[in-house]
Amino acid sequence: MKISNETKVGALTAVAITVLILGFNFLKGKSTGGRDIYAVFPNVEKLVTSNPVFINGLQVGKVTALKEKDKNLSGIVVTITLTKDINIPRNSVATLNSELLGTTAVNVYLGNGNDYMREGDTLRTERSLGLTDKLQKSLDPAISNINKTLQSMDDVLQKLNTILDPNTRNNLQGIVANLALSSASLQKLLNSETGMLAKTIGNLNTITSDFARNGPKIDSSLSNLQSATDKLAKARIDEAINSLNRTMAKLEGAIGKLDSKDGTAGLLLNDRQLYDEIRRTNRSLTILLDDLRVNPKRYINISLFGGKDKKGPLKAPLDSLK
Repeated sequence: MKISNETKVGALTAVAITVLILGFNFLKGKSTGGRDIYAVFPNVEKLVTSNPVFINGLQVGKVTALKEKDKNLSGIVVTITLTKDINIPRNSVATLNSELLGTTAVNVYLGNGNDYMREGDTLRTERSLGLTDKLQKSLDPAISNINKTLQSMDDVLQKLNTILDPNTRNNLQGIVANLALSSASLQKLLNSETGMLAKTIGNLNTITSDFARNGPKIDSSLSNLQSATDKLAKARIDEAINSLNRTMAKLEGAIGKLDSKDGTAGLLLNDRQLYDEIRRTNRSLTILLDDLRVNPKRYINISLFGGKDKKGPLKAPLDSLK
């Protein structure tokens, strides 16, 4: 049987319309299979149909519908179509999670009960921090610290403006200029080719090289000098010791003679009788000399009239008579 072209076109059009409807429903999140459960949120955070539903990071369904709870918009009923056969305890909790790119997803945190959700049941919900809230919470301390830092900087600048009067600024400019000159001078000094430090190091290297070349000669000279010094020191010490020994010998001899009664000094030191006689002789001689000075006529007999001095002789020196 021959099929007409009109029939073919009609059948193809019907198939295309069916595929279009199914695709549109799929894109809208509608599906002919799966279980529907519900969750009521006060704010859906820009949630739309076909957004994913996750349990433990695994996508288990999609959002298939959003509807206001009442005319006062006290809540928004979200229809969740589960595409996987998963047991969800009744004490599970659904939250909204805003991702970085602006997509909002439903996260279901499983409870620990043994009674599970059935078709048409409603999940408990909790408000979680959205991306904006999380960013705000994270940035609040940083913003506070930045504000404190800016305030501190403002205080420092105000104090600097107060301290840095024109005279102080001029002084600081002079100090900076002097530092620049010092830096230039130091750079000139430290120049690896023409600097004074380089020349000094070169001279030191030359001197060190000369010392290295003349090291044996210097060692020999130092050895000779050390030997001469040792000999001189030894000779002087020996000479001093010998001289001291001679002096000690003479001193011992003199002391021995003083202790001996053979010499005059020894007799004077050791013979008490001789010492006493010498004292008496010295006293008598002193008396005689004093008498001679006082009564010269008694000893020199020159008289024009033949008379003599009738005074008696002195019995003691004149000094002792006063």
